[in-house]
Amino acid sequence: MGAQGMRTKRLRLSRPVPTDSAGVFAILGDPRTVEHNPSDGLEDRDEAAQLVARWVRHWEEHGFGYWCVRESGSDRIIGYAGVKRMLMHGRPVLNLVYRFVPEVWGRGFATEAAAAVVSRALDELPAQTIVARVRPDNWPSQNVALKAGLLRDATMDCQGEDGLDWAFTSPEIQ
Repeated sequence: MGAQGMRTKRLRLSRPVPTDSAGVFAILGDPRTVEHNPSDGLEDRDEAAQLVARWVRHWEEHGFGYWCVRESGSDRIIGYAGVKRMLMHGRPVLNLVYRFVPEVWGRGFATEAAAAVVSRALDELPAQTIVARVRPDNWPSQNVALKAGLLRDATMDCQGEDGLDWAFTSPEIQ
């Protein structure tokens, strides 16, 4: 998935750079954003810098990864969304992630960003399976996965760091 940024109706998605770590910390340093996945929480800006460095390395190694998301016309990072390579049940997949600051929840930004990421991944990496791993009690995130075009796939459920993760996958493997 090419490194050029993406635009949606209301959002601008850009490849992360080291200076984005403050914006990423604003997301993952807030306990509300990691309520369902506490292991994703960050304690300080140094942890955020290390995380963004991993995102940058993924981009360098694979040509795609997580995007920092901003509202069009703004420089403030309000979320991140994208896919990264991982193994699930011994097979390679693209793990779809989307997470936003609480102030913008309920405005459809996660769905808009996730749908753009899924569409681009299906176009540019059509042989890959996209998987969103969502905690069973996180209905808003499940709705985003469904609206982004993924389908519930219990055969790919797995234990995550914070407990059972339900899987939502791209239709190709159904």
